[in-house]
Amino acid sequence: MRLFAGLGNPGSAYAMNRHNVGFMAVDRFANQNSFSPWRKKGASLISDGQIESEKIILVKPQSFMNGSGLPVAELVRFYKIEPNDVFVFHDELDLPAGKLRVKASGGHGGHNGLRDIDRHIGVNYWRVRIGIGRPPHNNMVAKAWVLANFNSDEQSGWLHRLLDAIVNEAGRLCEHDDGGFMSRVAYLAPAPKQRS
Repeated sequence: MRLFAGLGNPGSAYAMNRHNVGFMAVDRFANQNSFSPWRKKGASLISDGQIESEKIILVKPQSFMNGSGLPVAELVRFYKIEPNDVFVFHDELDLPAGKLRVKASGGHGGHNGLRDIDRHIGVNYWRVRIGIGRPPHNNMVAKAWVLANFNSDEQSGWLHRLLDAIVNEAGRLCEHDDGGFMSRVAYLAPAPKQRS
């Protein structure tokens, strides 16, 4: 069994925020793989289904980003899932928009959602880092950037392609084939060229 946790903030006001790309990823899994309807369990919404031969629990903590750790930890304990089978999908300011990196264990890199998960289950889980890039002007506050919506071109362009590629190649993630997963996603959904 694998647990795929998307990070974000609950509520329609945040739905298309860059900070909510983790929620968008697990929503795409649920919509394209005949997963069960979302239902409340503890402090999360969950959906379950299968990817290839693996049973998957999708999780959207409803505690807001900075309190993601306890809801994830409760489900990890309930389903008796090892941290090495937990995959956390989250936004990453330090990656250009549309780039994706997967990393097993490590630090939180200043991401408060990861920091809280580290506190509750340790660091030996997988991070699926979805690049949202930095603001176009250095004087823009990062918080204003991450809590702003993806624009319509992003939503229908690179973001749509990237989320589809993540879902299509998820079998590789389940097998802990991070290199193969990243390579296939980059091939299927090349990141947009950066403006100079």
